[in-house]
Amino acid sequence: MQTGEENRAEELKALGWSAEDVRKYEELWEYRQRWGAINLEREDRAFLRKAESALPKRSSGKGSEKKRTQDKSHYRWLAFYLEAMRSSPAESGLSDGETGAWPILLEEELRALDYYEPVLGLPDTLKAKELIPAREQWISQASASGRNLSFDFLEPLEALKRQEKTSWKPLRGDGNSDSTYPVLSPEAAAAFRSTVRAGISGLIRQTFPSLQDSDKPEPPVDWQRAG
Repeated sequence: MQTGEENRAEELKALGWSAEDVRKYEELWEYRQRWGAINLEREDRAFLRKAESALPKRSSGKGSEKKRTQDKSHYRWLAFYLEAMRSSPAESGLSDGETGAWPILLEEELRALDYYEPVLGLPDTLKAKELIPAREQWISQASASGRNLSFDFLEPLEALKRQEKTSWKPLRGDGNSDSTYPVLSPEAAAAFRSTVRAGISGLIRQTFPSLQDSDKPEPPVDWQRAG
């Protein structure tokens, strides 16, 4: 049985495990890393043992590097929606200098995740749902500062589900069919980004359990992830 400090979900996928079982392994592994195996249910510990027994043993070396924040499911979910917005008719039809408020918001949220590097396991992703009201409040403020277009927040995810199995949920929460998509002038966009940047880092640090003991200061205003 492998007991190293690394997530080997991709190897399970290569072995033919279902997407649902791979996702379950990934979440349980992240939970164990943060909270310890003793806090897992008996059947969950058995599932992890089964998964790790199925993995090929490594003869030497320290194995692969720890999974990057950018490779975690929650981060990829946000990046997926950001890319869907950037390639949407709403964005392609903007006037020169105009910017969608939603892409700005997601860019700033991803930036904060890049900086703090939370575990983004099951405890974090469960608590991440508490960010939905904050996003909606910021978008409501942006709506009053620009003009409003429409974006179908459900269709990108539905299109993905037609291609592959995923446990991702709609960005604005289940049952929310609001398609409001504010677009901002350069001046309003700069002000909106400053407002979000000032609030999102602290909110993420307060929300995610894996950051509760972090003493890392808020990122400098001009901080950007290297590479």
